[in-house]
Amino acid sequence: MTDFQWPWEYTFPPFFTLQPHEETRQQQLKVWCDLFLKYLKHLNKFSVNIHENTFPLFFNESLNRRLSPEMIVQILEQLQNTRHAHPLDKKRHEWQVYWHTLDEYGNMIYDWIQETGQTNSVCTLYEISHGESSEGKSFYNIDESVLLSVLRQMEEKGRCEIIEMDGSYGVKFF
Repeated sequence: MTDFQWPWEYTFPPFFTLQPHEETRQQQLKVWCDLFLKYLKHLNKFSVNIHENTFPLFFNESLNRRLSPEMIVQILEQLQNTRHAHPLDKKRHEWQVYWHTLDEYGNMIYDWIQETGQTNSVCTLYEISHGESSEGKSFYNIDESVLLSVLRQMEEKGRCEIIEMDGSYGVKFF
């Protein structure tokens, strides 16, 4: 894995403090949201805890600057507004983050199912996220909990049926 290319803002100390001017703050949050998605994609990481004090995304060691938990939550709430994040607990400490929305993932998976002729057949979650035929797709190596969220949303739309047996999941696409 290559080193991540941090944007110039990451080396600018005020970037780690929420700016008081509304327009500046909105631009700052937009850059942070983009950075969150790019960095987590780089790591293939789908969840964050706002209290991960040494996580490089939250803490620039060379500047000795750190995002406050409150600012992290504000960034994650912005991502939630664009459907790229979802809190996993009531205190909003644990978050699921995805660089494509669940709808986008669902469309990609459904297109792939149709392209590969797997409509009306059962697939395992492993086949979808780690199978040979899904290699190179944007959903390849997707976290199983995110994949289940995508599939549940697809199930609500009548595009598939999730099958659970002995703690394992399969899915039949229509």
